This record gives sequence, C-alpha cells and structure tokens, in this order.
Amino acid sequence: MIARRRQLALALTAVLAAAAACQAHAREPAARSGAPAPPAPGFTLVATGDILPVSAISDRARFDAGGSGYDFRPMLAGARPAVSRADLALCQLDGVLTPGGAAAAGAGPTVFAPTELAPALAATGYDSCSTASGHTLDNGAAGVQSTLDALDGAGVRHTGAARTESEGGAVTLLRAGAAKVAHLAYAADTDGYPLPQGEPWAVGLIDEARIIADARDARRAGADVVVVSLHCGTAGQDAPDQEQLALARDLTAARTGGRPDIDLILGTRTRVPQPYEKVNGTWVVYGLGDEIAGELYDSQGEDDPRADQSTLARFTFRPPARPGERWRVTRAEFLPQVFDVDAGRVVDLGSAIAQGADLTSVRDRIRDVVLSRGAGKDGLVMGR
Repeated sequence: MIARRRQLALALTAVLAAAAACQAHAREPAARSGAPAPPAPGFTLVATGDILPVSAISDRARFDAGGSGYDFRPMLAGARPAVSRADLALCQLDGVLTPGGAAAAGAGPTVFAPTELAPALAATGYDSCSTASGHTLDNGAAGVQSTLDALDGAGVRHTGAARTESEGGAVTLLRAGAAKVAHLAYAADTDGYPLPQGEPWAVGLIDEARIIADARDARRAGADVVVVSLHCGTAGQDAPDQEQLALARDLTAARTGGRPDIDLILGTRTRVPQPYEKVNGTWVVYGLGDEIAGELYDSQGEDDPRADQSTLARFTFRPPARPGERWRVTRAEFLPQVFDVDAGRVVDLGSAIAQGADLTSVRDRIRDVVLSRGAGKDGLVMGR
C-alpha cells in the first residue's frame, strides 16, 4: 500500500502539469473562417463516479486553500482535461453541501461538505450532477435546500432531489451540441432517513415503472437522449448484483413506438469500479466507482485500495438518419482513474503511466473488471 501511494505521489507533479497545459485549450471556440460552421454531427458525454466528501476530503480542501476557506479545484484537476473537453459532463454528488460543511446536531452517519465544492465542480467542467443517493437526506429537507442552492449558485444543473413538488416533477434538460439530453436520477434508498413529511418528491427513489414513465415524459418534453443515473448496488463488489442486473434488463427493454425509452444508464454507489455492458442495445455502466472518497476497509479491517479506483465513462452520440429514431452511441470509452488519498488528488492513470509512473497493474485490474461482461466485443475501448 505504501509503495503504491509513493508511486501515485511521484506521478502527480507530471500529471497535473500536463493537465494544466490541456486546460488552456479545453472548450476553445472554433476558429472563424468567415463561413458559417456546419452543425455539429453529434456530441460527447462523460460521466464520473461518486464524489463522497467525507471529513478528510474537506480537510484537504481547507489545506489547499491555505487554511482559509476551502478549495476543491486542485483535487479535481486531474479529471478536468477529460471533463472540460466533453460537450456534456455529469457527476454524482453523494453528500450534503452546507456553509462550512457543518453537520446537523445529533445526526447519525452523515456526509457533509462545504458549499465551496459546488464552484469547484463547475470549474472542473461539470454541467449537471445527480444528487440522489443514500446521503441526500443526511440533513433532511434543509440539506436538500442548501445543496441545491449551492449548485444553482455555481451554475451546475442537478437532478434526483427537489426542494418543491414542481421541481420534483420537472425534467432536467441539458444542451449537448445540437441535442437535448434529459438527465434523470434515482437512489435505492436514503440510508434509513425518512422522506420529509409531506414531501415524497424530495428524493427520487428507484421504481421501474416510475423511471420508465419519467423517461417517456422527458421524451415528450423534447429530449433526444435520455440518461438515467442509478445509485444502487452492493458496495465493494466487483460484479453487479441481481438488483442491478434486473434493472438494466428491464429498463433497457422499455420502448415506445419501437424506440428505446432510455439511451444510457450510469451506475454509482458501489464504491469500486464495475463492468460496462451493452444490454438490449443500450450501454449500461453498473458502477463507476468513487471518484473522490476516503479509505474503504474490508471485512478484516484492511485498507481496500479498490475504493481509490474509478472510471470516467465517455460516450460519443450521433444523430439518427431519420427523425424519430434514436441517437446512437458510435464510440464507447472508459478512462481508468485513481484517487490518491494521501495527496488528495484525482489521477488519470493513462496520463500517469505515460509519464512513467508504475501503475500499470492498477490500470489493468480496472480494465479487466470493466470488460468482464464482454463489453469489448461491443466496441468498448480504454480511452486516453
């Protein structure tokens, strides 16, 4: 473990320097030639796993801010090149944002982070975050309010939790090139915390019939592509469990007029990377892993390094040849990542290895898990 962390630390300087160089070119406008640019033929979507801002994460952000306030941007700098270049970037926020990261008095097992995390997500390039998770109600309705207010203030869209009934029934529609993308999000449970009285819409909970109905509503609202984030699965398990497999099978089978109701499923909560798979012609990521989190210990009390590992999913969509048909994924990629707990940094393993870091065994383990259900034969590749 110590040797692996030293390798990560040695890789960080070179990786972050390369990331900084790339940032200057991210999302640059096209050069003006005097002629109108042709319409974009499609768009690229990226998605990353849980941002689980336990107290040690906030402590690191305070250190990075020089002891005054909190700065989460250095922590996310390693992901920024891939995230900011995408036409649409989605994250999973697995915690509550409050001023100063203050937890509720007498609260049980909770995850709180300072509201400064929201502008760091925006600066990294995230456009929308799923806020449906087991920690959404760690501070009740007040926590939902403060979290969504912080995201709104940073210009980051969100889905999966709601402050009002009308917000709970609204569709989060996002622009990605010429396409309108609906982002829907649901959680398996709220970790024992009850829904606020009279507010059943506060958190989207997984229910197949509801998810399909919402996807169809999103299509009627104008969505060209419907993306569903699901916070479910067994933590620490490399393979999807039976609930995940059943959800993937049933949700991807739903169709209206021969067209799939859902175009992409993104799974979180599992803490570790899980396989990608094409199910009924639709891509499913069972578990992206934790992009940012603290340490995970196994049943013997040993530090489990898999909890530091995740993938960034990248899908390229192209428009249909005829109106009314689905937008299709023409390229599917995954980028292995590691969170260096000691340094408090996301590390792109591809960049780190290219700079000479000896992390090939970690990258290869992630690759083997991701491809373990045969996604390679359907075209999934490890990206750069």
